[in-house]
Amino acid sequence: MNSIRDIHSDFQYYLKYKDQKIIDLYFGLREFILAIYPESTELLYHTHALTSVYSASEKLGDAFCMIPIYTNHLNLGFNKGAILNDQHSLLKGTGKLIRHIPIVKPEDYNDKRISDLIKNALEIAISDMKSQPKTNGLTISRIKI
Repeated sequence: MNSIRDIHSDFQYYLKYKDQKIIDLYFGLREFILAIYPESTELLYHTHALTSVYSASEKLGDAFCMIPIYTNHLNLGFNKGAILNDQHSLLKGTGKLIRHIPIVKPEDYNDKRISDLIKNALEIAISDMKSQPKTNGLTISRIKI
């Protein structure tokens, strides 16, 4: 697959243990997000889930969406999903802010309604930023191997 940006080796180390269907969904969804906002900073974590977070800056607080990968599934998560304009009621969850869309097949994300939600989340993240980003388009691993 031709990638907009290489997968960081720390992330790849854990991703290789996932089912191939999950890996393929992850790569497709990641490409979809990066095509919408190639300047995003990708922050990588491995806690209860292997997660790539997409931010308008190098700060987690400026993140607009994420892809948490669990044992047998992944989601498209929105850090401020509760305040997004979700006119098609696509978002799931009951938390104070975070909402998600379960991703089972490429059609679950490869949709104008989803790109509109990502763009709305990005607009909110940028408008809430306290300062201008120091960098753009980086991948930063917070994974301990």
